[in-house]
Amino acid sequence: MQDSVTRITQSMVLNAKQSKWVAERIGKPYPTMMRELNPYDQSAKLGADTLLEIMKVTNNISALEYMAAELGYKLTPGGAQTEATESKQAESA
Repeated sequence: MQDSVTRITQSMVLNAKQSKWVAERIGKPYPTMMRELNPYDQSAKLGADTLLEIMKVTNNISALEYMAAELGYKLTPGGAQTEATESKQAESA
């Protein structure tokens, strides 16, 4: 199976304490969340806000790491800033 953000997020949820626990913590009905995480269900989509909440609740950023790698980036923990971000902040000050 080819990786995708949806497949990776589905694994994050299924490997968490309990998938029903994740649904409860993100405030989404369990069947709805599982439909959004089903890579074969084309009528339900995983939203960016839901993905962010799932990453927070599961303390797992595998999907974010995958997206960064697909775009040619690497993540740096701790909120490190790039030169471009620092330049923009300096310009707006």
